[in-house]
Amino acid sequence: MQPDKELDTSGLSCPLPILKTKKALADMLSGQVLKVVATDPGSSRDFQAFARQTGHELVGQETVNDHFVHWLRRR
Repeated sequence: MQPDKELDTSGLSCPLPILKTKKALADMLSGQVLKVVATDPGSSRDFQAFARQTGHELVGQETVNDHFVHWLRRR
């Protein structure tokens, strides 16, 4: 999947990855995809909750080495 925008939140812990994601999504158009890279192990759960609460679509999550990658489609 080719993202429209990428955000690296490596080294940040909750709630900073979510806050930075919220800001990035606000600058995007509906339907665009944001790729977020995080190192916080709790980010998988956090992004699932964020998507449920905001209506953005969590289109995928994967773990690559020690990074957690989240794909969100803006509502």
